[in-house]
Amino acid sequence: MTDQVSNALNVMYTSKVSAKKECIITPMSNFILKILDIMKEGGYIDKYEVINDARGGFIKVTMNENLNKCKSIRPRLPVKVNEIQKYEERFLPAIGFGMLILSTSKGLMTNTEARKNGIGGSLIAYVY
Repeated sequence: MTDQVSNALNVMYTSKVSAKKECIITPMSNFILKILDIMKEGGYIDKYEVINDARGGFIKVTMNENLNKCKSIRPRLPVKVNEIQKYEERFLPAIGFGMLILSTSKGLMTNTEARKNGIGGSLIAYVY
């Protein structure tokens, strides 16, 4: 496995497609936990639980019906503030529907937060 973010979002998406309410993401990392925090604030997942075991731990995610699709963006594209609109049109199905997750100098945030703060960053994933 080369990309933990792609793996985690792919596990969530395939669980959603197969009509499962819960999925287990392994391996666990703080970066994935921050992405799950953003998805929880956006209303795309209900909750997640971190379970530590002897092999590094895993995350048990409970999803809701608001999650339609979630994918990571590879390669990690650098984005300026004035280019965020272009990538919203490229990755999201409609204006105001879904969110892009960016890694900025102030941490992970959504596209609307990055616009409001006036900072760009690298595209990590999109969720709708």
